[in-house]
Amino acid sequence: MKNITFNIDEDVIEKARAKAQMNKTTLNSLVKEWLSDYIKNTNIPRELDSFMSKTNYVEAGRSFSRDEYNER
Repeated sequence: MKNITFNIDEDVIEKARAKAQMNKTTLNSLVKEWLSDYIKNTNIPRELDSFMSKTNYVEAGRSFSRDEYNER
């Protein structure tokens, strides 16, 4: 394995470490996981564009209010 160095604000690192600890993991593990996911997901923008072009015929039939968009 290779060691790398990042320049990140100390406050950000402390908060990230605390959150990682609450999730029973380490900051190092999270960075490794993020980098692995990052290199795997290079086609997402292309896939989204493809999906959107295939479904551009879909219409809701009316406009929705902000409240309706945010309903759950």
